[in-house]
Amino acid sequence: MGELAASSRQILASRPDLVTVVLPMLVQRFPQLSEEQIMVIAGIPREEIRHTRAVQDWLAEGRQEGRQEGEANVTLRLLTRRCGPLNDATTARIQALPLEQLEALAEALLDFQGPDDLAAWLAAHA
Repeated sequence: MGELAASSRQILASRPDLVTVVLPMLVQRFPQLSEEQIMVIAGIPREEIRHTRAVQDWLAEGRQEGRQEGEANVTLRLLTRRCGPLNDATTARIQALPLEQLEALAEALLDFQGPDDLAAWLAAHA
């Protein structure tokens, strides 16, 4: 990780405009790290972040993606309890739903009696 930190800092020192490329790459490569840890790796001071519009946008996008992923995970767990194991295609389809539809599905599943209700809901919201 030390080599990656040095490389990231070197890239951003010579091309600060690439921050919106470097940071998402680091997030993808190290999903277990927090935003602050990634900024330390990239050598971006926290106070500098507050003044960088591109990084603010990136952080907001990351929070939105995290929220969507969390909603999908909870919804999938609840669906598995209500409808039984889901096949890979259904799981992928649910994970691809926009946040608003995931929230609607999470509410609707409370009334599901089984997998047929899930299939009907997905068909109606395709």
